Amino acid sequence: MQVILLERIERLGTIGDEVNVKNGFARNFLIPQGKALLANDRNRARFEAEREAIETRNAEARAKAESEGSTLDGMIFTLIRQAGDTGQLYGSVTARDVADAAEAAGHKIPRSGVRLNRPIKAIGIYDVAIRLHAEVTITVQANVARSTEEAERQAAGEDIVASLQAANMELAQEQAGELAEAAAERAEAGGEDEE
Repeated sequence: MQVILLERIERLGTIGDEVNVKNGFARNFLIPQGKALLANDRNRARFEAEREAIETRNAEARAKAESEGSTLDGMIFTLIRQAGDTGQLYGSVTARDVADAAEAAGHKIPRSGVRLNRPIKAIGIYDVAIRLHAEVTITVQANVARSTEEAERQAAGEDIVASLQAANMELAQEQAGELAEAAAERAEAGGEDEE
């Protein structure tokens, strides 16, 4: 289906472009959301008559998004989640969680604007792209930790997963030493019984 774009659509085109898209995409998303018009003579004339207003509206939206983005860019949002000793989360952090954390901090971010390639499934600090407008994308950080203390340590540069693994290794070596001592004592006590 041929449509006229009323705003810039990622990987599709810019304002005024006539593009060919699948029927369902046009009927279910582009046209109902006001992002495109069906490409016919009447709509082409309507678009040309309203082109200046559409471009002005887009410029205003972009300017608003840029001003919001300047306050948001580089922010760090802390997300406290339960995780195992290896740093694997019991669940995952999704775009909704990042949007909710931003909203709790006083910033309105649409969930659809949060760009995660895949859900976050381990503790750590992750870069998250936020698309505030078709032409404005910023980057924030998600600090995923088991407690606020761990989040602060991660923010200071400590690798929490490595620290957890070192602590687990130390504990395992300590337990192995205790077991070896207990086995040696049993063997020694067993040897005395035979005499």
